[in-house]
Amino acid sequence: MKVILLENIKKLGTIGQKVNVKDGFGRNYLLKKGKALLPTKENLAHFETRKAEIIKKNEIEKNKAIETSEKLKTIKITVKKEVMENGNLYGSVTIKEICNEILNTSNIEIKAEQIELTTNIKSKGEYKFVVNLHAEVQSEVSLEVIPKE
Repeated sequence: MKVILLENIKKLGTIGQKVNVKDGFGRNYLLKKGKALLPTKENLAHFETRKAEIIKKNEIEKNKAIETSEKLKTIKITVKKEVMENGNLYGSVTIKEICNEILNTSNIEIKAEQIELTTNIKSKGEYKFVVNLHAEVQSEVSLEVIPKE
């Protein structure tokens, strides 16, 4: 299925680009969320008239993401969990817990799908993870897991 992208999408393309995607991804995600249009004559004309507006909106979102990224780089998140004698956790630190802790620490609301963990956090210690704030903006955040008292 061919679509015209209405925003920059990581690993897919940029605004205005025509890309081939799988039918399900196109119908159920890109079209449904308003991130793309089918390349009909009407949609192409509609896109061309709104192109400057869409690009300007994307720039505003990118600038907000850069500001948020700068704030996130300065904070260190601390999560308290029950720890066994060997240093492993009972369970693991979840993305939802990380989102809540970011909100409590810095008053910045992050969605779970924006957080990219490279490993499961199952023991105490310091970790780093990436927050995808925009297709072009990422921020690395520090996380420390300490024993609950």
